[in-house]
Amino acid sequence: MPLIITETEGNIGILTLNNPSRRNALSLELCWEMVAALEELKARKIPVIILRAKKDSRVWSAGHDITQLPKVHHDPLAYDSPMETAFRAIQNYPGPVIAMIQGSVWGGATDLAVTCDLAVGDETASFAITPVKMGLPYNASGIMHFINRVGSNIAKEMFFTAEPVKAERAYHFGILNHLVSSKEIEQFTFALARSIADNSPLAVSVIKEQFKILSEAHPISPEAFERTQALRRKVYNSGDYEEGIKAFLEKRKPKFRGE
Repeated sequence: MPLIITETEGNIGILTLNNPSRRNALSLELCWEMVAALEELKARKIPVIILRAKKDSRVWSAGHDITQLPKVHHDPLAYDSPMETAFRAIQNYPGPVIAMIQGSVWGGATDLAVTCDLAVGDETASFAITPVKMGLPYNASGIMHFINRVGSNIAKEMFFTAEPVKAERAYHFGILNHLVSSKEIEQFTFALARSIADNSPLAVSVIKEQFKILSEAHPISPEAFERTQALRRKVYNSGDYEEGIKAFLEKRKPKFRGE
């Protein structure tokens, strides 16, 4: 069974997360399939994509597959990791990618949702970014995805608390562009996609790229970059990171020591 189901409806591409037994965790294999599916739709010049889980899913995605995280002393979110590669494939896709969200969204999957150009959710949607639950050092590019989407204050609250943000609050934060009922979400999202697909694909593509360039226009000195890397190494070389993974696999609450 494919982990990503790729379909088209007219000139709309549809990518469906298809690993319900693992709660659509962003495994290495699923991320690579997502990259391949995006490349296929790009080659077919599909102007807009809807990224979704199966209808009425209770969990849209559980986030990074924790069982596949590298052990201590290795960066869990390196630039060339499959999840980061999948996020860049969405950002670099020449048309908008719309996340259609039913159910809860956890960890790296929340980053996936805010990396998409637009998001539509129903009343069951919720979002939690949870690296602090694992002692995981999140990367700078991921943090910027949240700052660009919801602003620094809300991003800090989401990262520091790791608590789920329910649908209505997510809409007010700007995580969701639209909040609609579960009965209407498919019809609404496809209508939104069609309204985009009816426009000039070249103009939309160029405008998307301009948004990307401008959102990344945050100068940082080489010294500051090296400092962020050193800060992250401090965490993924720590006992807290080792304990976070161990506790998750043992299905218990971690005992962090801050060292």
